[in-house]
Order: sequence, then C-alpha cells, then structure tokens
Amino acid sequence: MNHEHLWRFTFMGIALSILPVFITFQLLRIQTDEANKQIIEAEQERYESYNLLLEPARGEIYDRYGHPFASNETVYEVGVELRDVDNSKSIATAMSLITGADYNEILDIASIEYSRNAVYRPLKKGVPKEQVEQLKMLSSKMRETYKGRRDPDTPSLSGLVYRPYLQRFYPEKSLGSNLIGFVNQAGDGFYGVEGYYDEMLSGKTLDVWVTTNPNQVVDLPDTPQGVSLVLTIDREIQAAMEGVVDKAKKRNGAESATVVVLDPKTGEILAMATTPRMDLNKYWLLNEIFPDQTPFDRGVSQAYEPGSVYKVLTMAAGLDLGVIEPDTEFVDTGIFELGGAKIYNWNLGAWGPVDMVDCLAHSLNTCHAWVATQIGAHDFYNYMRKYGIGRSTGVDLAGEVTGRLKTPGDEDWYEADLGTNAFGQGVSATPLQMASATSALANDGKIMTPHIVQAMISNGVQHQIGYNIASQPISAEAAHTITEMLARSLESEASDALVPGYRVAGKTGTGEIPTPYGYTEYLTNASFVGWGPVDDPQFLVYIWVEKPTSSIWGSEVAAPIFSQVVQQLVVLMNIPPDDIRHKLLEK
Repeated sequence: MNHEHLWRFTFMGIALSILPVFITFQLLRIQTDEANKQIIEAEQERYESYNLLLEPARGEIYDRYGHPFASNETVYEVGVELRDVDNSKSIATAMSLITGADYNEILDIASIEYSRNAVYRPLKKGVPKEQVEQLKMLSSKMRETYKGRRDPDTPSLSGLVYRPYLQRFYPEKSLGSNLIGFVNQAGDGFYGVEGYYDEMLSGKTLDVWVTTNPNQVVDLPDTPQGVSLVLTIDREIQAAMEGVVDKAKKRNGAESATVVVLDPKTGEILAMATTPRMDLNKYWLLNEIFPDQTPFDRGVSQAYEPGSVYKVLTMAAGLDLGVIEPDTEFVDTGIFELGGAKIYNWNLGAWGPVDMVDCLAHSLNTCHAWVATQIGAHDFYNYMRKYGIGRSTGVDLAGEVTGRLKTPGDEDWYEADLGTNAFGQGVSATPLQMASATSALANDGKIMTPHIVQAMISNGVQHQIGYNIASQPISAEAAHTITEMLARSLESEASDALVPGYRVAGKTGTGEIPTPYGYTEYLTNASFVGWGPVDDPQFLVYIWVEKPTSSIWGSEVAAPIFSQVVQQLVVLMNIPPDDIRHKLLEK
C-alpha cells in the first residue's frame, strides 16, 4: 500500500476518534459555564408550552331509521395569547359587544402579564362561527385603519385566537327530548340517553403537552369519536304520540299525560311521549320548564298507584296458578272483607253471580280481591316480583325510579293490603314498569328487558344489541287465555278503546290518589293498557293521564286515547286490518 495513502487513513481515524470527545467536552462546558447557562435560559424564554385537552367528537344519536336526534356543530373557544396583546381594552369591548361576554371579566383576563406560567387564557367557549367572523373582520379593519400607529391606546385585537371544537346540537329540538336528555356547556350528559350513556358517548379526552418551540412541534394525536347510538325509537311514531299526549292533556284539563309504546316481543321502546318537553338546545331553561319536583320523564321517573289496570296482573297470576278459570263463578255482594277492611266496587254496586270475564269487564274490586286470596299472599307477591313490580326494569335511561311494592314482613304491610293491591291500590309503579309487566300477557308469558338502544357504532362498525328475557312470570297458555278474556271484555262493553278492523285486548284503570289523610274522591289517575292484534301482538300501549278534570274515569278519559293511538300505529307500522292480514297469511 502507498505510504502516502496509509498516512491519510491514519490521520482521518485519529481525527474521527477525537471528534466525539471534543463535542462532549464542549457540551459539558456550555451547560456548566454560568454565562452560557444564562444564554440558554434566555433562548428558552422565547418558547413556552402548555397543556391542551383534546376532546373527541361526542357520539351521535339516531332513531331506528337514521334520523338524527343529537349531533355536533362547530363552535369556538375564543382565547388570548397574552404575549401578543397590545390593547386589552379593545379586546374586552369587542368581546362584550359581539359575544355578550362580561366586559370587566374579559379585561381582567386580557390584562394578565405574560410569563412562563401565563401564556394562554380562554375568554369564552361556545362562540358561534358568525360571531368569530365578526371578530376577525373587526380585527382586520383595526389593523388596516391604524396601520403604522404604535401608541398603547391604538385599537387592536391582536392576541385573540379562535379554537374550533364540536358542541352538542339537537336538530329535532323538543321532539323526543324526555328520552334523549341533553349535554351542558361543560360536556356532561344529563337525563335520558345522554345521561345513561354519557361516558360512552363522550369518548376519552386526551391531555397533551403543546409547545410553541418550532423545533419541538409534533403532530397532535388522533382522538377517536365517542360511540354513536341507534335508538329503537321510531321518529314518526314518537312525533305522533307527542301530538296525542298534548291534546289529551289539554282536552282533559290534566296535569300531565304519558304514552308508552313497546314491542312486547323484543322489549324495544318505539315511543315514549310525556309532558312537559323542552328544546334541548336551550337546556338552561330546565328549571323554568320543569319547576320544583317535576320529573324530566314521567315515563320512567314518576311512580303512581295505577288502579284497575293492575287487575290484569292479578287475574293472569290466578290463571297461571290454576286457582281460577275464565268461567269460574264469583258471587258479588258488593262488599268483600279482608284483614278487617271492607272492599267495595267502584260504583258501590253488587253484580251477583259473575265469571272472571265479567269481573274484568265490570272491573270489580271485590272479585279481584277474592282472586288474590285464592292465590294466597306468598304466591301473589312472588308473581308481582316476577312481573318486576317494585324494582328497576333495567331500561337504559337515566333517572328510573322503582315505585313501591309492600310485601308480608314489611312493617307497614297488613293483610288487607293483599286485597287492595289486587286492584292496584297501595302499590306504585311507573308507566314503563306497568307496560313492561303487562307485556308478559302479550308475549307468551315472557317479559323482555325494555331498552331504547338498538345498536352502537364504534370506529365505523355497527354492533347490534341483542334482546334479553327479563323473566317469565306466567305460562304461554295463561298469557293467551287472559288476552282472549280481555278482548272479550272490551267487546262485551262496547268499549271506546275498540279499533275498527282490529281485535285488541286491554283494560282501563281509575286510580284514587293517596294523601296523608286518605284517598282523594274526585281526583284520579286515568290509565289504560292494551295490545294487539290479539292473535299476533305487535305493539303494547300504556296510557296515563294524571289528574284529569274532564272526568274521573279511565273508561272515559284513557280508553278513547288508546283507540286514537292504535289507529295511528297501524298506519305507521304498516299493520293491515285483521281480515286482510289473515288472507295474506293464507297465501
């Protein structure tokens, strides 16, 4: 090898070996030398960092056919970069005039002296795009008008920054509001679906470190959207039912009205309408629309004594246990004594010999109290528990209450309660609890867990929610028998609940209202529960009109509403009249 080349390679090797040592020495010298440390710190002062919360888009909420009930719209957080502020008074004035913010509050924030610990401060959240555009235009006009001026009093909006984010928006306003609930400005879900599924809908917030140093800038991480929900609610049925309850409340001079529509075979809630309702985009009016103790959703959050609609549960239990048959005779003397208490019929009359269909048709308190004694207290309350009375239905809505079922062993239970509980007095339940319990009669004895979410959408994939059997309190045979009995009782009475072209089953209810001094005499709760078509139940409807003043009787108040509801349901659900449906099935 040429000696000249060998010398060059040797020199390069020595240089490369020494270079890392030299660099390390220089780094140590720079970091330990006091003068150099001051230079580094001064340079770092030019760039600051701060924590930024990255909130994912909240999951959206749709009806069963994809109509949006809750979505998101872009709004802005208007803030201030403190080191860029030239005139805090201009910022306070502009924010006050355009966004309605408090002048003094904004002035205090915008006047904070910039430091390593005071880099950015938010001024107002939820500012709509239109107001942001006004602020930007005003800022631009100020720069153009006062170009070249540098005195402290020069109008300027420098320092304002606009950070877009998504805010909850309810395109249907008040439609379905009691079921949907709302999200407040802080991003917290309240009531209904928004409250129950708040954590899933909101997703996971990320806390990231953001630097203004261009040498350290990195891409912000992705924030996956929260889970979106597809409800069991049919928008058109919900709208129709809200129209029904509004008219029912007004026509009957009632305190409120509620309608629940279930698919008894699946437990899906097709609609739940009640009063009052509110525009969810104006959630701050909550206390004005729902004063005092007014429940947000009476369907799940207000229990009451249902009265005679409860009799269907008693009669079905007696049929299932085998202690009565449809033709079992009861001699009604107009009075039935139990536990030292005397039970009378609603009209204080006596009907003589009647069978169980007549007991339902004439809604005899005495007869049903007798049926409860044939069942026995132990078995009676076991059936009521299996129906779900006195406990949560498991529905996926926030704010459900359970009502009260007194049972033997409780300090305030007496033998007479067996008789009064048999016809819905001394026991309380919500409209949804009653609808769920009665659905066993329309679904071969099985109660499906009521639910409002049909599917969840996560990462672009839709996951269907299955159906769950909550319990089977009675046999399919008992369910078919009681359904036929109730259909016959409506037909024999020529009830206002009947629907032309469709055979339905159902029962009225008139419940007195308990007070500290006994039960009211001229103030009642009017109810009706019914389902159909009888041979293939596709809907179950529960109606509650609270304290009507037009009439105290469920047969006059609630029964006609059932007929109106069903006449709309069969159209919206595309259910042909019985004769046409039967012919179609024969083909």
